[in-house]
Amino acid sequence: MSDSLETIATVVMITGSALLAGITFFYSNTLMPALAQRPVREAIALIQKTNVVILNPVFWLAFGGSSLLSLGLVISTFFRLDRPASGLLLAAALVYFVGMFVVTVAANVPLNDELAAVDPESPAGAKVWERYRARWIPWNNVRLLSSTASVVLFATYLIRR
Repeated sequence: MSDSLETIATVVMITGSALLAGITFFYSNTLMPALAQRPVREAIALIQKTNVVILNPVFWLAFGGSSLLSLGLVISTFFRLDRPASGLLLAAALVYFVGMFVVTVAANVPLNDELAAVDPESPAGAKVWERYRARWIPWNNVRLLSSTASVVLFATYLIRR
């Protein structure tokens, strides 16, 4: 990868990581605490709807594009570790890919799928909701910390290289 292309990819990753950090921050800081103050059936119904609405082209561009680009940076940087500050770039891309993409696919999406299958009005739905909140929020916080850390690491790489 040329220096110019690497710079562009890093700036794109800073932008994508920051966008996803903002989304995950909103969920952990605002949406989930607000839903905890609502009746369970309302909370379930709102999250079910939110999980459908968020899957739009802009989200896919930010999430999917950043995930693919971070994987590409992991691969290309791995073969160029002799370059100045390349360890920072590799760390940034790995932190994002594992902390955002892998955690989303392995933890948050299965929990979302489980919640999508319940009736918000049912007693079973209330049980799933409590289990969902107890598991989903900590995993979302991992995504928040990972995407935020990757912004810092990508920016530090640009400064130090």
